[in-house]
Amino acid sequence: MDAVQRLLEILDLERLEVDLFRGHSPDTHVQRVFGGQVIGQALVAAYRTVKERNCHSLHAYFLRPGDPHVPIIYQVERMRDGRSFTTRRVAAIQHGKQIFALTANFQIEEEGFTHQIKMPDVPGPDEMPITWSNVPDILASRGMTLSGDLKEFLATKSVEFRLPDIVVDEPKPHENYVWFKAVKPLEVDPIVHQCVLAYASDMTLLDSSVRPHGVSWAARTVQMASLDHAMWFHAPVKADEWLLYVKDSPFSGGARGFTRGNIFDQSGTLVASVTQEGLIRPQKVEDKA
Repeated sequence: MDAVQRLLEILDLERLEVDLFRGHSPDTHVQRVFGGQVIGQALVAAYRTVKERNCHSLHAYFLRPGDPHVPIIYQVERMRDGRSFTTRRVAAIQHGKQIFALTANFQIEEEGFTHQIKMPDVPGPDEMPITWSNVPDILASRGMTLSGDLKEFLATKSVEFRLPDIVVDEPKPHENYVWFKAVKPLEVDPIVHQCVLAYASDMTLLDSSVRPHGVSWAARTVQMASLDHAMWFHAPVKADEWLLYVKDSPFSGGARGFTRGNIFDQSGTLVASVTQEGLIRPQKVEDKA
């Protein structure tokens, strides 16, 4: 089974009861569940209780590290079913405790005023010198080695990223961008594309908060983890076609970094916006905290 098919299976939750679903993680040796996986699965759970409406925003908190070796139970609360808007709250549970909370809002299709910011003029994905595949070699040439968890995560390759640069012990501007897409065509269902986009939106975003400090996301001298995540969907998206993720970090402090991102398709349409705050805790290599 290829990586994209495994991703689609991970997002295809098992219904246990009304408003109760079970999700699984990939067969892996990593120590915690990838945050984007829980975002995507929770959004799928919410969608399973909504008809003929599209998610326009979600807000989530990561409460505890997820255990990749046991299932995750998703419990959906039907907060509101209005004429135009529908609201759902989703709790992700493992070992009897809530590890993640998501609130999502859905809306019927409506017409209204339209404007958007312009997509920046940057080189296209085929002009990017760095891909997921050559990141380990680039870091190794600079004396850095990836942890086993990171190597395994990059090897899954359900989503391909193209980057113009990578931080290795030298400060870089906090404003940056990457191109990304699913490595193979997805199903026609637009909900699948939106949930894959939600899954991928957690990748590379927090990196913007450590770039000005010359710290790589791959460094063992910083502990990084998503704390919260918010996302707004502006337009239909095809997650198996190249998307430009334009990111910046207005602030870092208190061992936290705040980041923002805008996602454009290749036609220049702004399809989604994202914000996230994450833990960026400096630590010594031997520090286990």
